[in-house]
Amino acid sequence: MIQELFRIGPLAISPFGVLLVAAFLAAYLQLQRGLTRLGIGDPDTASALLFAGGVGGVLGAKIYYAILHGDWRLLLERSGLVWYGGFVLGTAAVAWTMHRRRLPPWPTLDALAPALALGYGVGRVGCFLVGDDYGVPTTLPWGIAYADGLPPTTAYYLRREFGLELPASISDDTLLSVHPTQLYETAIALAIWWIGVRLLRRRPAPGRTALVVFALLALERFGVEFLRVKDDRLLGGLTLAQAISLAILVAVAALWRRPGAAAPPPPRAAEARR
Repeated sequence: MIQELFRIGPLAISPFGVLLVAAFLAAYLQLQRGLTRLGIGDPDTASALLFAGGVGGVLGAKIYYAILHGDWRLLLERSGLVWYGGFVLGTAAVAWTMHRRRLPPWPTLDALAPALALGYGVGRVGCFLVGDDYGVPTTLPWGIAYADGLPPTTAYYLRREFGLELPASISDDTLLSVHPTQLYETAIALAIWWIGVRLLRRRPAPGRTALVVFALLALERFGVEFLRVKDDRLLGGLTLAQAISLAILVAVAALWRRPGAAAPPPPRAAEARR
Protein backbone atom coordinates (compact mmCIF):
# COMPACT_ATOMS: atom_id res chain seq x y z
CA MET A 1 0.00 0.00 0.00
CA ILE A 2 1.11 3.62 0.50
CA GLN A 3 3.97 3.87 2.97
CA GLU A 4 5.00 7.45 2.18
CA LEU A 5 3.14 10.45 0.76
CA PHE A 6 5.96 12.99 0.65
CA ARG A 7 9.02 14.19 2.51
CA ILE A 8 9.87 17.35 4.41
CA GLY A 9 13.66 17.18 4.47
CA PRO A 10 14.57 13.90 6.19
CA LEU A 11 11.04 13.51 7.61
CA ALA A 12 8.81 11.06 5.73
CA ILE A 13 5.08 11.81 5.90
CA SER A 14 2.96 8.65 5.79
CA PRO A 15 -0.79 8.26 5.23
CA PHE A 16 -1.07 7.00 8.79
CA GLY A 17 0.40 10.22 10.14
CA VAL A 18 -1.91 12.35 8.03
CA LEU A 19 -4.99 10.35 9.08
CA LEU A 20 -3.89 10.48 12.72
CA VAL A 21 -3.89 14.27 12.51
CA ALA A 22 -7.28 14.14 10.77
CA ALA A 23 -8.60 11.86 13.54
CA PHE A 24 -7.54 14.33 16.24
CA LEU A 25 -9.07 17.23 14.31
CA ALA A 26 -12.36 15.42 13.82
CA ALA A 27 -12.43 14.41 17.49
CA TYR A 28 -11.72 17.99 18.55
CA LEU A 29 -14.55 19.43 16.47
CA GLN A 30 -16.99 16.82 17.77
CA LEU A 31 -15.83 17.30 21.36
CA GLN A 32 -16.18 21.08 21.12
CA ARG A 33 -19.68 20.68 19.74
CA GLY A 34 -20.64 18.22 22.46
CA LEU A 35 -19.32 20.40 25.28
CA THR A 36 -21.18 23.40 23.85
CA ARG A 37 -24.41 21.44 23.52
CA LEU A 38 -24.22 20.36 27.17
CA GLY A 39 -23.10 23.81 28.31
CA ILE A 40 -20.03 22.61 30.22
CA GLY A 41 -17.06 23.91 28.27
CA ASP A 42 -15.56 26.05 25.53
CA PRO A 43 -12.92 25.53 22.80
CA ASP A 44 -10.16 25.88 25.40
CA THR A 45 -11.69 23.06 27.44
CA ALA A 46 -11.93 20.88 24.34
CA SER A 47 -8.28 21.60 23.49
CA ALA A 48 -7.11 20.71 27.00
CA LEU A 49 -9.05 17.44 27.06
CA LEU A 50 -7.91 16.46 23.58
CA PHE A 51 -4.28 17.31 24.34
CA ALA A 52 -4.36 15.20 27.51
CA GLY A 53 -6.05 12.32 25.71
CA GLY A 54 -3.69 12.57 22.72
CA VAL A 55 -0.44 12.65 24.70
CA GLY A 56 -1.61 10.01 27.16
CA GLY A 57 -3.04 7.91 24.35
CA VAL A 58 0.14 7.86 22.25
CA LEU A 59 2.33 7.11 25.28
CA GLY A 60 -0.02 4.40 26.48
CA ALA A 61 -0.22 2.82 23.04
CA LYS A 62 3.57 2.70 22.73
CA ILE A 63 4.09 1.38 26.26
CA TYR A 64 1.45 -1.32 25.72
CA TYR A 65 3.15 -2.34 22.47
CA ALA A 66 6.57 -2.53 24.11
CA ILE A 67 5.24 -4.63 27.01
CA LEU A 68 3.34 -6.92 24.64
CA HIS A 69 6.55 -7.67 22.70
CA GLY A 70 8.91 -7.49 25.68
CA ASP A 71 11.18 -4.96 24.00
CA TRP A 72 11.43 -1.39 25.33
CA ARG A 73 13.37 -0.33 22.25
CA LEU A 74 10.05 -0.39 20.42
CA LEU A 75 9.15 2.84 22.20
CA LEU A 76 11.39 4.61 19.69
CA GLU A 77 9.87 2.91 16.63
CA ARG A 78 7.29 4.68 14.44
CA SER A 79 4.95 1.70 14.49
CA GLY A 80 3.18 0.19 17.44
CA LEU A 81 0.16 2.31 18.37
CA VAL A 82 -2.10 -0.16 20.18
CA TRP A 83 -5.65 1.03 20.75
CA TYR A 84 -6.32 -0.28 24.26
CA GLY A 85 -2.97 0.82 25.62
CA GLY A 86 -3.77 4.29 24.39
CA PHE A 87 -7.30 4.07 25.76
CA VAL A 88 -6.14 3.25 29.31
CA LEU A 89 -3.46 5.92 29.71
CA GLY A 90 -5.42 8.42 27.64
CA THR A 91 -8.42 7.93 29.93
CA ALA A 92 -6.24 8.51 32.99
CA ALA A 93 -4.86 11.75 31.50
CA VAL A 94 -8.34 12.96 30.59
CA ALA A 95 -9.63 12.13 34.10
CA TRP A 96 -6.80 14.18 35.62
CA THR A 97 -7.63 17.11 33.33
CA MET A 98 -11.31 16.88 34.22
CA HIS A 99 -10.46 16.93 37.92
CA ARG A 100 -8.04 19.84 37.51
CA ARG A 101 -10.61 21.91 35.62
CA ARG A 102 -13.47 20.79 37.89
CA LEU A 103 -15.56 19.52 35.02
CA PRO A 104 -18.71 17.49 35.80
CA PRO A 105 -17.65 13.86 35.23
CA TRP A 106 -20.67 12.28 33.55
CA PRO A 107 -21.64 15.14 31.22
CA THR A 108 -17.99 15.54 30.19
CA LEU A 109 -17.77 11.84 29.37
CA ASP A 110 -21.00 12.15 27.40
CA ALA A 111 -19.37 14.82 25.25
CA LEU A 112 -16.12 12.86 24.95
CA ALA A 113 -17.57 9.48 23.92
CA PRO A 114 -18.85 10.37 20.41
CA ALA A 115 -15.59 12.25 19.75
CA LEU A 116 -13.65 9.12 20.69
CA ALA A 117 -15.69 6.97 18.30
CA LEU A 118 -15.27 9.47 15.46
CA GLY A 119 -11.52 9.81 15.95
CA TYR A 120 -11.13 6.04 16.11
CA GLY A 121 -13.05 5.53 12.89
CA VAL A 122 -11.03 8.14 10.98
CA GLY A 123 -7.72 6.85 12.34
CA ARG A 124 -8.40 3.30 11.18
CA VAL A 125 -8.39 4.53 7.57
CA GLY A 126 -4.71 5.33 8.07
CA CYS A 127 -4.08 1.75 9.19
CA PHE A 128 -5.79 0.53 6.03
CA LEU A 129 -3.68 2.73 3.75
CA VAL A 130 -0.36 1.57 5.19
CA GLY A 131 -1.39 -2.09 5.41
CA ASP A 132 -1.42 -2.53 9.19
CA ASP A 133 -3.89 -4.26 11.56
CA TYR A 134 -5.50 -6.33 8.83
CA GLY A 135 -7.47 -9.56 9.07
CA VAL A 136 -7.09 -13.23 8.33
CA PRO A 137 -7.00 -14.55 4.76
CA THR A 138 -10.29 -14.46 2.85
CA THR A 139 -11.63 -15.32 -0.59
CA LEU A 140 -14.30 -12.63 -0.43
CA PRO A 141 -14.22 -10.22 -3.40
CA TRP A 142 -13.29 -7.23 -1.19
CA GLY A 143 -10.25 -8.94 0.29
CA ILE A 144 -7.02 -6.89 0.12
CA ALA A 145 -3.53 -8.21 -0.66
CA TYR A 146 -0.79 -6.12 0.95
CA ALA A 147 2.42 -6.66 -0.97
CA ASP A 148 4.03 -3.83 1.01
CA GLY A 149 2.06 -4.15 4.22
CA LEU A 150 3.28 -4.03 7.80
CA PRO A 151 4.09 -6.87 7.35
CA PRO A 152 3.18 -8.04 3.81
CA THR A 153 0.36 -10.59 3.59
CA THR A 154 2.50 -13.35 2.14
CA ALA A 155 2.09 -16.83 3.59
CA TYR A 156 5.63 -16.55 4.99
CA TYR A 157 4.90 -13.51 7.14
CA LEU A 158 1.46 -14.69 8.19
CA ARG A 159 3.04 -17.90 9.45
CA ARG A 160 6.12 -16.34 11.03
CA GLU A 161 4.71 -13.14 12.52
CA PHE A 162 1.25 -14.34 13.55
CA GLY A 163 1.56 -18.11 13.83
CA LEU A 164 -1.24 -18.55 11.32
CA GLU A 165 -1.79 -22.17 10.28
CA LEU A 166 -2.00 -22.36 6.51
CA PRO A 167 -2.14 -25.44 4.27
CA ALA A 168 1.30 -26.80 3.40
CA SER A 169 0.37 -26.50 -0.28
CA ILE A 170 0.52 -22.69 0.01
CA SER A 171 4.12 -21.64 -0.59
CA ASP A 172 5.76 -18.97 1.54
CA ASP A 173 5.94 -16.46 -1.31
CA THR A 174 2.18 -16.64 -2.02
CA LEU A 175 0.52 -13.24 -1.55
CA LEU A 176 -2.84 -13.73 0.13
CA SER A 177 -5.89 -11.48 0.29
CA VAL A 178 -7.06 -10.65 3.81
CA HIS A 179 -10.08 -9.10 5.48
CA PRO A 180 -9.80 -5.28 5.48
CA THR A 181 -10.76 -5.24 9.16
CA GLN A 182 -9.60 -1.62 9.38
CA LEU A 183 -12.48 -0.58 7.11
CA TYR A 184 -14.91 -2.77 9.03
CA GLU A 185 -13.90 -0.90 12.17
CA THR A 186 -14.19 2.46 10.45
CA ALA A 187 -17.73 1.72 9.29
CA ILE A 188 -18.85 0.44 12.70
CA ALA A 189 -17.12 3.23 14.62
CA LEU A 190 -18.81 5.86 12.44
CA ALA A 191 -22.16 4.20 13.11
CA ILE A 192 -21.41 4.29 16.85
CA TRP A 193 -20.46 7.96 16.51
CA TRP A 194 -23.82 8.65 14.84
CA ILE A 195 -25.63 6.86 17.68
CA GLY A 196 -23.68 8.91 20.22
CA VAL A 197 -24.56 12.18 18.50
CA ARG A 198 -28.23 11.21 18.40
CA LEU A 199 -28.16 10.44 22.12
CA LEU A 200 -26.51 13.78 22.87
CA ARG A 201 -29.35 15.55 21.07
CA ARG A 202 -31.96 13.68 23.12
CA ARG A 203 -30.21 14.60 26.40
CA PRO A 204 -30.70 11.33 28.33
CA ALA A 205 -29.64 10.97 31.97
CA PRO A 206 -26.00 12.03 32.57
CA GLY A 207 -23.64 9.21 31.68
CA ARG A 208 -26.02 7.28 29.47
CA THR A 209 -24.45 8.47 26.21
CA ALA A 210 -20.93 7.66 27.40
CA LEU A 211 -21.82 4.20 28.69
CA VAL A 212 -23.70 3.28 25.52
CA VAL A 213 -20.85 4.42 23.27
CA PHE A 214 -18.18 2.70 25.38
CA ALA A 215 -20.17 -0.53 25.41
CA LEU A 216 -20.68 -0.43 21.64
CA LEU A 217 -16.98 0.26 21.02
CA ALA A 218 -16.07 -2.67 23.28
CA LEU A 219 -18.49 -4.94 21.42
CA GLU A 220 -17.09 -3.75 18.09
CA ARG A 221 -13.54 -4.55 19.09
CA PHE A 222 -14.50 -7.89 20.64
CA GLY A 223 -16.20 -8.96 17.43
CA VAL A 224 -13.62 -7.74 14.93
CA GLU A 225 -10.83 -9.52 16.81
CA PHE A 226 -12.21 -12.84 15.53
CA LEU A 227 -11.27 -11.68 12.01
CA ARG A 228 -7.98 -9.98 12.91
CA VAL A 229 -4.71 -11.81 12.34
CA LYS A 230 -3.21 -11.78 15.84
CA ASP A 231 -0.43 -13.49 17.75
CA ASP A 232 -1.78 -12.95 21.27
CA ARG A 233 -4.62 -15.47 21.47
CA LEU A 234 -3.74 -16.52 24.98
CA LEU A 235 -6.98 -16.59 26.94
CA GLY A 236 -8.95 -19.60 25.74
CA GLY A 237 -8.50 -18.50 22.15
CA LEU A 238 -9.40 -14.89 22.97
CA THR A 239 -7.00 -12.04 22.44
CA LEU A 240 -5.90 -9.61 25.11
CA ALA A 241 -8.01 -6.91 23.42
CA GLN A 242 -11.06 -9.15 23.73
CA ALA A 243 -10.37 -9.68 27.43
CA ILE A 244 -10.17 -5.91 27.93
CA SER A 245 -13.38 -5.48 25.94
CA LEU A 246 -15.15 -7.89 28.29
CA ALA A 247 -13.80 -5.99 31.30
CA ILE A 248 -15.17 -2.73 29.86
CA LEU A 249 -18.58 -4.34 29.31
CA VAL A 250 -18.62 -5.55 32.92
CA ALA A 251 -17.69 -2.05 34.10
CA VAL A 252 -20.45 -0.50 31.97
CA ALA A 253 -22.99 -2.94 33.40
CA ALA A 254 -21.87 -2.11 36.94
CA LEU A 255 -22.03 1.65 36.34
CA TRP A 256 -25.35 1.64 34.51
CA ARG A 257 -27.45 1.73 37.67
CA ARG A 258 -25.16 3.93 39.77
CA PRO A 259 -26.24 7.43 40.83
CA GLY A 260 -25.39 9.96 38.14
CA ALA A 261 -25.62 7.54 35.26
CA ALA A 262 -29.09 6.44 36.33
CA ALA A 263 -30.46 9.67 37.70
CA PRO A 264 -33.18 11.28 35.60
CA PRO A 265 -32.25 14.48 33.77
CA PRO A 266 -33.05 17.74 35.59
CA PRO A 267 -36.56 19.07 34.90
CA ARG A 268 -36.97 21.84 32.39
CA ALA A 269 -37.82 25.28 33.66
CA ALA A 270 -41.43 25.05 32.55
CA GLU A 271 -41.85 21.69 34.26
CA ALA A 272 -40.18 22.93 37.44
CA ARG A 273 -42.82 25.66 37.85
CA ARG A 274 -45.71 23.21 37.77
